[in-house]
Amino acid sequence: MSLRLLIDQFFASRVASRIGACRRAATLSGACLAPLRQRAMSATTRAWTAAWLFALAGCSSMEDGPAFYWQSASGHLDMMRRARPLDEVLADPGTSDVLRTRLARARDMRTFASRELALPDNRSFSSYADLGRPFVLWNVFATESLSMQLKSWCFPVAGCIGYRGYYDREQAMQFAARLRRSGLEVHVGGVPAYSTLGWFPDPLLSTFIGYSEGELARLIFHELAHQVVYVKGDTTFNESFASAVEEIGVDRWFAARPDPAALTAYRELAQRRRNFVALLVRHKAMLQTVYEQETDEAAKLRGKQAVFDGLRTDYLLLKQTWGGFSGYDRWFTEPLTNAHLAAVGAYNDRLPAFRALFEASGSQLPAFYEAVRALGALPPAQRNARLDELAAQAAARPRED
Repeated sequence: MSLRLLIDQFFASRVASRIGACRRAATLSGACLAPLRQRAMSATTRAWTAAWLFALAGCSSMEDGPAFYWQSASGHLDMMRRARPLDEVLADPGTSDVLRTRLARARDMRTFASRELALPDNRSFSSYADLGRPFVLWNVFATESLSMQLKSWCFPVAGCIGYRGYYDREQAMQFAARLRRSGLEVHVGGVPAYSTLGWFPDPLLSTFIGYSEGELARLIFHELAHQVVYVKGDTTFNESFASAVEEIGVDRWFAARPDPAALTAYRELAQRRRNFVALLVRHKAMLQTVYEQETDEAAKLRGKQAVFDGLRTDYLLLKQTWGGFSGYDRWFTEPLTNAHLAAVGAYNDRLPAFRALFEASGSQLPAFYEAVRALGALPPAQRNARLDELAAQAAARPRED
């Protein structure tokens, strides 16, 4: 998804846990400021956090800086407070048989990830949190009327990113309404999971525990991969790498635990996802072409509407090839905007290159991870040049999906 990495969302809570713990220890030494993992915050810590976040607000837009950071801190910490150890939830007589079965399978996947995929062996996904809502976050994306460039917001740790994330849907919708009143086009999308890159023990969430077997394994492997390698400022690199790991991981999971029906369902859903993303990417490119034309605004608006009309028509045709599968209908429940398409497409652009690098690493994951770390350490121009070379190698050996 990872649509999927939201460092800005846990930044405030990371600061909160550090500063609060160090104050209680009466020290602000470098050792004390090492990453801490806490499940709750005292009232004193919350007070210190509020003061710290107010100071940090000067680093970002003052639209609602302190309020935004506070909702990030309180939202993440509320999730962590809800998290219960898996053993406790599994032993609880109040846990339904369906949930118990899903949690047990998720625990097996977590163990498999470390033992068979060389992914981090830590406390991530060793607990479960029932959030009582369909998504953990809602992301707000915005663009100008005749542009595919996402509006960006800047944060002290994550840098400048093309969305704002909210733990409360109503707050996200209120912010979206403010942006619309300013003349921007806006899309609000739900996020089922995110990674804190190992800063916190990410719990299994009610927002995705009901996924099918293949999709659940895919998500767990993907999010853990972000803890292996993360290159600041290169979303396409990070997401493509994590997607490669999830691909390899799901293949190995089903090879070790054959389930033809589950594997078929996973492959069908994965193919539909690829089909749908390709559809969006194609129409995104068409919009970009319209906006770059040397025509007046009225002509561009007409061209824009024609592209969106064509997208709806092409989607209906695509659905027919799926036998009527309607999993993406929600995308079309509101008027389409540039913001719907602006963030689509780039996340997996480098996936073929990472597939080639995995093969060049002897299909051995530890060697692959080391190669990816070395690649990530290169200056951006060299890194992209090497990825281009790997993609060319992949193109020379077509992959059947």
